[in-house]
Amino acid sequence: MTTALATSGFDWVCQLVRRESAIVLAPGKEYLVEARLMPLARQMGLPGVAELVDRVRARPDPVAIRGIVEALTTNETSWFRDGDPFTTLTSTVVPALQAARRPTEDIKIWSAACSSGQEAYTIGMLLADALPSAASRVKITATDISRAMVERTRAGRFSQLEVNRGLPAPMLIRHFTRVGTEWEIAPALRGMVTASELNLAGPLPRLGPFDVVYLRNVLIYFDPPTKRDILRKVRQVMRPDGWLFLGAAETTLGVDDTWERVPCGRGSAYRPTKGN
Repeated sequence: MTTALATSGFDWVCQLVRRESAIVLAPGKEYLVEARLMPLARQMGLPGVAELVDRVRARPDPVAIRGIVEALTTNETSWFRDGDPFTTLTSTVVPALQAARRPTEDIKIWSAACSSGQEAYTIGMLLADALPSAASRVKITATDISRAMVERTRAGRFSQLEVNRGLPAPMLIRHFTRVGTEWEIAPALRGMVTASELNLAGPLPRLGPFDVVYLRNVLIYFDPPTKRDILRKVRQVMRPDGWLFLGAAETTLGVDDTWERVPCGRGSAYRPTKGN
């Protein structure tokens, strides 16, 4: 018989997740915690989430703590999600970079919360189709706090259900190979992408400098000081004429005034203001 998660247990989980990832779980998310942690509890042979929390509180275990944090991070993703940030890449950003960079200069792009890799490989496919030299020039850094998501990005394999979520059929045929019940990204595209674990709320390793950063649908999970700190760190690893794409519900306005909003299509991008 399972025991409902008490308020003290929920508070402990919130504190743990905030300490480890800076993600804020608001009051009223008990149902989410229960649903996300139940598979982990069962994997550990425990009857419920309350027992899982009691176990880890009494005997902190790095593997269990990582499992809790990863279970409570959101990995929702799809190909060409929201559309505009990707059409803008080929219609506006790539021409601007071609005009500003030498023909042999690398184009460096950061997918800063890559989930299982759809965003990074969407970028790779677009640039492979737009730039004849993409295989040698384009360097895509894909990072995520979840080790499982990073491993999936490195593997570059996707189920039929996953490729059905937004991937145009011509691109599937051009850039993937069927392997059993899955689809595997072409080696040339996988070679553009380097995936690694990264907690955006922690110190950044040596990165960049990036021409383009996709930091989409991430800031909504942080409090204002953490948002400001992440935007500051992102700016430090961008080139002065770089481009930043945020999620549709996100903005730098009122958070960090060292960015300029640039309308692009139906959406917008952000660029570092001069002098910052």
